[in-house]
Amino acid sequence: MNCEEALPLLHEYLDGSLEGREAAALKEHLLVCPECRKRLQQFEKVEALIHAWPTQKVPDGLTERIMQALPPVKRQNPWYRWIRKHPAASVAAVFFLVMLSTFVSSWNDDRELLVKGNDLQSVVIKGDTVYVPAGSKVAGDLTVENGKLQVDGDIAGNITVIDGSVQLASTAHISGHIQEIDEAFSWLWYKMNRWAGTISGMK
Repeated sequence: MNCEEALPLLHEYLDGSLEGREAAALKEHLLVCPECRKRLQQFEKVEALIHAWPTQKVPDGLTERIMQALPPVKRQNPWYRWIRKHPAASVAAVFFLVMLSTFVSSWNDDRELLVKGNDLQSVVIKGDTVYVPAGSKVAGDLTVENGKLQVDGDIAGNITVIDGSVQLASTAHISGHIQEIDEAFSWLWYKMNRWAGTISGMK
């Protein structure tokens, strides 16, 4: 806690209405801050003088006018306090939200057919459909985004189809596994795993 945070709490402390963590934090601050201790002593003296002053009749409406003229005490939002105490977590949360919005936006906006793989010589593309003809062999993994995959030949690797479908003929042979991603969350998880794999590969 700093002096700026402690100042509005001193009045509550004098009134006896400050409790819990805020009271404990203020007491800890007062132990190490001579300026705030001095300010608290001044407040206590003023309060003592007010109580010692002879009582007089207060004009009607004076209290209300004084209270209205006073500036409102700004109480800090609990979220703001948490962000100030945990800056690294706040940055990570903002980064995650930005990445999430980017991924979801890409999921909604990107509808272009994409075909990825190390061996695409035997792949035939017609419209939004990717064909692996009978008698042909694709060496390695094959990824198809926003389209259909028709496999009549062989694929020596894994198949990943994102926002599309896969059809296997009776002549097809797949040596790896088949993964179909149809939901934004699954697609996000797939992209994050690839991103993490890229980063680890750069180390």
